[in-house]
Amino acid sequence: QVQLVESGGGLVQPGGSLRLSCAASGSIRSINAMGWYRQAPGKQRELVATFTNGDTTNYGDSVKGRFTISRDNAKNTVKLQMNNLRPEDTAVYYCKTDVWSTDLSRRYVIWGQGTQVTVSS
Repeated sequence: QVQLVESGGGLVQPGGSLRLSCAASGSIRSINAMGWYRQAPGKQRELVATFTNGDTTNYGDSVKGRFTISRDNAKNTVKLQMNNLRPEDTAVYYCKTDVWSTDLSRRYVIWGQGTQVTVSS
């Protein structure tokens, strides 16, 4: 089994910064992709930033130049540095990982429980 633990959400003023962390644990053989998505009420879930195979990063258009994703492969952890936050960044942020498990070498897509980010004065 694989679990994700998310942390770092909270309330921040416009123009401020916040740092999210997501750690995967369990029977992980390798990680195919890992990163962050977000969803605001009444809106579709959208890409924020991810790592995929080939050490490729992917960013949503609205966060390019403001957010930076990083990773620690030894700890199966990704972090999201969010700078110059805007009210429209307010959403529940979900960590997602796509892994090969040591359990029968199965592939799983796992979502975290979500962490609230609120940008408001």
